[in-house]
Amino acid sequence: MSSRIFADLILINGNIWRGYEDGRCQALAVWQGKVLATGTDGEMMELKGPETEIVDLQGRFASPGLIDNHLHLIATGLTMGMVDVTATAAPTLKAIVDAIAERAQQTPKGEWVLARGYDQVKLDTGVHPTRADLDRAAPDHPVLVTRACGHVAIANSKALELAGVSESTPTPDGGVIGMTGNRLNGLLAENAIGMVRSAIPKLPVERLVDAIEMGGRYLLSLGITSTMDAAVGQVGGLSEIRAYELAKLAGRLPVRVWLALLGDPERSIVEDCWKMGLVSGAGDDMLRVGAVKIFLDGSAGGRTAWMTEPYKDEPENLGVQMLPDEQVYALVQDYHDKGYALACHAIGDGAIEQLITAYEKALAASPDAERRHRIEHCGYPSDEQNRRMKAAGILPAPQQAFIYDFGDSYVSVLGEERGARSYPIGTWMEMGLKPSTGSDSPVCSPNPFPNLYTMVTRRTWKGTLLSESEALSREQALQVFTEYGAYSQKAENVKGRLVPGQWADIAVFNEDLVETAPETLRDDTRCVLTLLAGRVVHDAR
Repeated sequence: MSSRIFADLILINGNIWRGYEDGRCQALAVWQGKVLATGTDGEMMELKGPETEIVDLQGRFASPGLIDNHLHLIATGLTMGMVDVTATAAPTLKAIVDAIAERAQQTPKGEWVLARGYDQVKLDTGVHPTRADLDRAAPDHPVLVTRACGHVAIANSKALELAGVSESTPTPDGGVIGMTGNRLNGLLAENAIGMVRSAIPKLPVERLVDAIEMGGRYLLSLGITSTMDAAVGQVGGLSEIRAYELAKLAGRLPVRVWLALLGDPERSIVEDCWKMGLVSGAGDDMLRVGAVKIFLDGSAGGRTAWMTEPYKDEPENLGVQMLPDEQVYALVQDYHDKGYALACHAIGDGAIEQLITAYEKALAASPDAERRHRIEHCGYPSDEQNRRMKAAGILPAPQQAFIYDFGDSYVSVLGEERGARSYPIGTWMEMGLKPSTGSDSPVCSPNPFPNLYTMVTRRTWKGTLLSESEALSREQALQVFTEYGAYSQKAENVKGRLVPGQWADIAVFNEDLVETAPETLRDDTRCVLTLLAGRVVHDAR
């Protein structure tokens, strides 16, 4: 009996980019979900057996499946059912009010109306909506409208009333309650948002599973095959872990997910997960416990990222420090000692300093050269902080989609010089820090093409150029979106390149991501075919 291995699937007539140092090939063979071999059509067809499936790529460009290094998969799925108040859908205050009013008309009185995506810098008014605006839109419904960044929200009167928030309510630590004169204006930031969100009815697990499936299928349509869910527990507590496991068992987990467990005080699910053995590395290549997430500051565009220098025109505002130093040091040490990698939110240089120091202390007390602690977003590090990250093996995990969507906001709130230095991915590449990239969806759309465009041009949606020296080559941008995304999850040996032995997670596009013009890359590029473990999971040919 012959022991010859026949491929399960062969892709032919392609323009296949295998990886930064691996070059291109014409064809690729898959066996048992993994890349068996790569080469020419003729070479791969030698692996054809009686049951081998053949897919003709018709000359199209293919790459490893993209890896979004940081998004909120459950929230992405849930947001797809909310009122869309992004700049594209609702560019004016009137459009926001009208969209909320329309949803309220379709919603029984007393039930919540939720919206997400506005950016006051892109609005015609240039300012946040107010409680009065939302009252006008939906006087009989509680309404919560979340800014694109997720760190600022606007509540109407009914929402504030249900949450028990009044003019006399103390501002929680690490939070902001907006006032105009002596009256609530509806604005809530950081920890204060939780007071209103806690009044929203909890979602059943089945609804969370639906969101995982819906969000995951959308990612596949974009060529994204892997992601990190960046704050598991934030929406539904420990039930989110149950939802992920149920989704996987039912075949309703569309993409590979690396879980970052919410570790914030009062909301943490880490202790319960640790008791169940759900530590970093637990699981399999489809669903794995990755890291612990702690929020240390807010967003730059919302003027709540913790800076060491004040925001433009606000000399008293350094942003929001979420937790005191000693508490952060203790939390990081505890989670590190429990066996977790950490992937903590820090945007401003004040928060980055706090986090690097915490990581350095933990690694000094319990050395682990391959723990790969991450700094999520890492918007405004100093040169010295970058050097310390390199020395300690700390990875920057930025989302270059922020430059595209919010770069003009950064200039507006920080000034041209500081705004231009946002998210210095070129510097990190030169230093060998292996930066990854993503979208932070639903903060930004997970659409990878504006992200790629910005990595190679450093231009915003308006065309503003932010520090051209930080731009990457096309090949570097793809490496960031594939190989380094895998590296950030300690998974570079199983995914991120199309080489023998790695998962056959493949995205096929209508344009050559390396050769096409930047504007074509941004505006006209589409994913036409996605494979996960050698199976076609999206087909738009």
